[in-house]
Amino acid sequence: MARYTVFFHTISRFGGLCLLSLLWFSASAQAQWHRQAFQTLGTQAYIELWCEDASQASDLINQVQAEFERINQLMSPYINSSELSQLNLLAAQRPVQVSAELYQLLKQAKLISNLSQGAFDITFASVGFYYDYRAHKKPDASQLQRARQYVNYQSIELLPDNKVHFARDGVKIDLGGIAKGYAVERGINLLAQQGILHGQLTAGGDSRLLGDKRGKPWLVGIKHPRQEDKYAATLPLANSAISTSGDYERYFIEDGVRYHHIIDPKTGLSASGLFSVSVLGPDTTQTDALSTTLFVLGLQHGMELIEQIDNYEAIFIDADRKMHFSSGLGQ
Repeated sequence: MARYTVFFHTISRFGGLCLLSLLWFSASAQAQWHRQAFQTLGTQAYIELWCEDASQASDLINQVQAEFERINQLMSPYINSSELSQLNLLAAQRPVQVSAELYQLLKQAKLISNLSQGAFDITFASVGFYYDYRAHKKPDASQLQRARQYVNYQSIELLPDNKVHFARDGVKIDLGGIAKGYAVERGINLLAQQGILHGQLTAGGDSRLLGDKRGKPWLVGIKHPRQEDKYAATLPLANSAISTSGDYERYFIEDGVRYHHIIDPKTGLSASGLFSVSVLGPDTTQTDALSTTLFVLGLQHGMELIEQIDNYEAIFIDADRKMHFSSGLGQ
C-alpha cells in the first residue's frame, strides 16, 4: 500500500470543514508550462501541463475542455436532452438503452453502493430534487416522507445490451458524486495518451496529478474550512488522485442548521458528524465517489471501509475539529 507524508500547518482550531485545493505556486515563469482555468460541470476547473510546443499545448487544453463538455452533455441532470435526463424520464416506464460509457459508470456507481451498503446511492436525487441551496429551499416533511421511499440503488436494474430500467416510478438518479471525478480522469488520460508527462487537472474538489512537477512533487493543500487562505495540511503528491467532500460547496444555514448537498440516502437529510473527507488514490472516479461515501458513513464506519480498500487512503475532519488519518498516511 502506498504511503503518503502529511505536512501540518499551525492553524487555530476551526469550526467547519476543509476544502481541497491545489496550491498553485507561481514559480518562475517558464514558457513550457501552460495553464488555463475554465468553468465546467457547474464548477471551476483548472489545467496545467508541461509542453514545449505552445500550439500543441493549446490544442490539448481545448481537447480537455471539449471532453468535459461532452460528458456534461451526456450526464447532466440539468440538460433535458442528456442521456441521464432521458433515463430519468423514461426508465421507470420501460428499459432504456444507453451508451456503453454511461452504462459502465452506472455499473461502477452500483458497485460502490454495494460495497458501502447504500451509503453511496445515486438515487438520492429522488430527494435531492427538492433542495435548492441558492434559494434556501429544502423539502417539507411530507415531501421528504414521500420522496425517501424512492431512494434505493437496488431499484436501478442494469440489463444486458446496455439497457437500464428503474424498478418503480418516482426514482431519479444524479451522478454528481462521481461524474466530475470521471471527467477529470478522462481528461488526464487524454493528456497522457498524447505524450504529456507532467500535468494537473482539477474540477471542484477533484484533482488528478500526472507525473510530478518536473522533479518536484505537486503540493496539494487541505484548506481551512472557514478561512479561505489557511490550510490544515499539505500533501506532496505525484501521479495520484485526490478528492474532498464537505459541507462548504453548496449549502445554506437556517435556524442554526447547515443544509448541504451531501445527502444521507437513509434519511434524505444532509449527512452529519464530519466536516470533510479527503480520499487519495490512483483513480479520480473512485476518489470522487469514495469521498462522498465516507462522508455519509461517518468516521468510524468510513475508516473501517477505507482500510479495506487497497491503494486508497483518507483524511477525515470530524465535528470536534480533529483530523483522522487512515493507516497508510504518515504523520
